[in-house]
Amino acid sequence: MLAAAVVAALAWVPATAAPDGGADGARWLADYEAPPKYPDVHIDWDVPLTMSDGTVLKANVYRPADARGPIADKTPTIVNITPYTKLFQMLIDSAIAMPVLYDALNRLLTLADFTTVGMSGLSDMGQNLPAGVARIFAGVDRKLIQSGYSVAVVDARGTGFSQGVWDVFGEREQLDAAEIVDWAGSQPWSTGDVGMTGTSYCAINQLHAAQKGPTALKAIFPIDAGNDLSHDIINTGGGFGVGFLAPWIAFVNTSKALPDLISMLTGTFDWRWLEDRVNNPFTMIDALLGYFFSATPELMPPATRDVLQSSSPRHKAWLGSGVDNITVPTFMVGSWFDLFAYSEVKAFEQIPLSSDKKKLMMGNGYHITPLSRHGEPGTPPRLDVLQRAWFDKWLKGIDNGIDRYDPFTLFQQGGGWTGGAAFPRPDAVHRRLYLSGVPSDTARFPVAHDGSLTAEPPTESRRLTVAPGLATICSRDSAQITAGITSVFDICAKDSRVAETSALTFTSPPVDQPTIISGPIALHLNTVHDTTDGYWTATVNDVAPDGTSTAITSGQLVSSMRTIDEAESTRSANGDYTDPYPTLAIEDRRPVVSGEPTVLDISMCATDAILKPGHRLRVDVFASNFPRGVPFGPTFVDSRLAPQHLQLDPDSPSYVNIPVGGSTRW
Repeated sequence: MLAAAVVAALAWVPATAAPDGGADGARWLADYEAPPKYPDVHIDWDVPLTMSDGTVLKANVYRPADARGPIADKTPTIVNITPYTKLFQMLIDSAIAMPVLYDALNRLLTLADFTTVGMSGLSDMGQNLPAGVARIFAGVDRKLIQSGYSVAVVDARGTGFSQGVWDVFGEREQLDAAEIVDWAGSQPWSTGDVGMTGTSYCAINQLHAAQKGPTALKAIFPIDAGNDLSHDIINTGGGFGVGFLAPWIAFVNTSKALPDLISMLTGTFDWRWLEDRVNNPFTMIDALLGYFFSATPELMPPATRDVLQSSSPRHKAWLGSGVDNITVPTFMVGSWFDLFAYSEVKAFEQIPLSSDKKKLMMGNGYHITPLSRHGEPGTPPRLDVLQRAWFDKWLKGIDNGIDRYDPFTLFQQGGGWTGGAAFPRPDAVHRRLYLSGVPSDTARFPVAHDGSLTAEPPTESRRLTVAPGLATICSRDSAQITAGITSVFDICAKDSRVAETSALTFTSPPVDQPTIISGPIALHLNTVHDTTDGYWTATVNDVAPDGTSTAITSGQLVSSMRTIDEAESTRSANGDYTDPYPTLAIEDRRPVVSGEPTVLDISMCATDAILKPGHRLRVDVFASNFPRGVPFGPTFVDSRLAPQHLQLDPDSPSYVNIPVGGSTRW
């Protein structure tokens, strides 16, 4: 019986599925590590690019070289567009280019393991280097260049040494991305075939460029790329992602003010650059301050309203530029707890390409640790190796088998790496599990309430109360919004029991067979408020027999921002939401009526997990989520951070709509 269940659970994985790529993967590694075709790299610093509106951007151009200088042959070109100054990325490249130092550090980090002291997340951070992420973050892979590619690293408008005002994923910046690609393809040293590389911001603008459809673009390799910034981090469910956004905005505004010292010494300083920085020193700071300190929507400054008003170009741009026009081969890499986890899978599914031309890899890490220990047995190849194979196929026409790599390579939480042709897994079917006040007797730590998850609605009414708190500082959501910084502590990132001291918990009976959870999840809550607003957060957890409670996904919603865009939402066959999509528009804000029931539908990130025999499923419900999200000014004022209530009513039950595969006994 157990063997049959295991076979059913793994039926999604075809016989040929191999996360490591099998024989093809071995070839990709051999090609990458082969002696270089060209012995050196030539660099042209601060090459000017003039955009269609006259703004001049600056690029560092890297080309293959021999003893005579840059080669005469044309090469495919790889573009990286960065807001973090190409100076910073040049320093990373320079460190990697020191072979003795880099190789020694690689070996050291491969051996590093802090699991025994409860800090395995620190080990995962160190694995970025051996996993090949550093070269892609730098935008400069010298092994790639020396195999016959040119690379252009460009400071985004208003950042680094480029002129203009930082547009933060706005329409002008998206147009820049397409123009930069066509510029690169038109250079005398380029074959006219362009790819794009980079992580995070430098990955998001790859999707933007591909959506614009520049003629020269032939392939992209985005790592940690979101396509719906509002729902991902800026205004998730109506809550501001303060744990990442505040320090990130400060960092970019600081780094963009670093001057080009060489140009000062050579008499070529760009005075237009200085004028632009003086006129616009603190991009988005006014919007940030208005978000926090405006007591009512009417008091919000224009910059803040531009983020929240549905008619504003900024709001539209941050909801996503779309991916339905992407026609170039796309290899997306992300992780279940990336900053952009909500939109990564959705964006991939919406790209209209066949499975040989688009691939998705989702790891179990965070923004700065998307994939660790790659290149080891049973794991996918290193990312620099995969990227080289992808570009060799689509920019050079080399038949290396990368197009036959599985469309979905996923780390199954609770299990390991798997490969297959579909996500969600075909045998996962959405069903309701109801929140019940009946004790499960599984909470080993104190919690706000220990309830149950049941197959049938509760038979008695009960009102449970949960208050805002700070326990979520020690949570997986905290690790997610800090890009993985707080994931170094296993007691927080890999066990929710500290955070659960501020939560209502609802736990299922144990499963007796391997049970799949695969796909998007939605939570339906019947709530009551003592004020006119509130803040709700929920996680779905895998609870081990020893009580360890590991979050596998999460979601949040400000009560007044509950208006759903039905056209963008999805439902399962049973009619329940699988992804209720809030508009997040300030004009759709609806304060609740104090003391009356208010139904909320909360979207949770799609995930892929397997519950082992003896494990349980748990839903945690919180009344706050710092630092993952904080209420904006009007919500803060209207909610008064008061306790909130969950009304468990047989006639209007609360439930989670969850995709389950396997026999659960529930």
